[in-house]
Amino acid sequence: MSASSEQIFIGIDVSKATLDVALRGSTKAGQFANSEPGVQALLAWLAKLRDQVGVVLMEATGGLERYAALQLCLDGYAVMVVNPRQAHDFAKSLGYLSKTDKSDAQALAQFAHTLSSSDKRDKLLMKVPSAQQDTLHALVTRHQQLIAMRVAEGNRLASAHRAQRKSIESMLQAINAQLKKIDDDIADNLDEHFRAKLDLLKGFKGIGVATQATLMACLPELGQLSSREIGKLVGVAPLNRDSGKMRGKRTTWGGRGGVRAALYMASLSAVRHNPVIKAFYQRLRSSGKLPKVALVACMHKILTIINAIIKSGQPWQADYGYPQTGKT
Repeated sequence: MSASSEQIFIGIDVSKATLDVALRGSTKAGQFANSEPGVQALLAWLAKLRDQVGVVLMEATGGLERYAALQLCLDGYAVMVVNPRQAHDFAKSLGYLSKTDKSDAQALAQFAHTLSSSDKRDKLLMKVPSAQQDTLHALVTRHQQLIAMRVAEGNRLASAHRAQRKSIESMLQAINAQLKKIDDDIADNLDEHFRAKLDLLKGFKGIGVATQATLMACLPELGQLSSREIGKLVGVAPLNRDSGKMRGKRTTWGGRGGVRAALYMASLSAVRHNPVIKAFYQRLRSSGKLPKVALVACMHKILTIINAIIKSGQPWQADYGYPQTGKT
């Protein structure tokens, strides 16, 4: 690979319809459809630059970036998918005041160059999911979509005219039928491809099928990072807010929203039924922590325990509260 100064860094601004591509420090740009043929055209366009490309960077855009990012990874490119807030703050720091698809892509290309020089480069690179993880991720995403549809139809039913009720009730029946099928497919996928990992968690109360599926599909780094790293990745690790003489409260932000949502639901169950998490929650509440603060701490603890279990390969041991393993 060429030296960093000779490498080409690429930013891709993703929308539902298009992929706007910019090369750092160059007027050369391209626009492609955000579709299978469009991504194939993008790969063909980049083919002549393959040996010079350092990093391709795009923002996380609710899954719209997933297909393009995955295909770029499979084609051998180093790809980073970053939090939109980080990308926007970086663009502002460079003086990008106007907001267009082309200027956004150019700012992302500059961000790619900066992150490529970081000592965290390798950890920021996208990891290609296995075929099983990709399938499970699709099933989990569809499950979330169906839940949103059911909530929307349920809300309409509450105030519906009698002429509308039959249609809404039929839709709810159809959605529930689809949810059952998706749930069965998720359970089959977990049982066939992730049983070895999930067996390690037997007896750890509060981790239901929905949480298991989300962790296996959306957090492939589980068991490969330290407890601090995995907490920051998900967005449940408390971060300092100190500057000069000001000492602020530590807060959590960013990370993977879908995983946080699953951990939140798991913590609601665990604080009632899991002796370790229940005792931890009650201790925090007794010390004056607000309920939501204590629940986020429980989310962090649950994630830390699961990460340690998967990393060690040793099953959950309720008598100790943590698996018998070394420092994480």
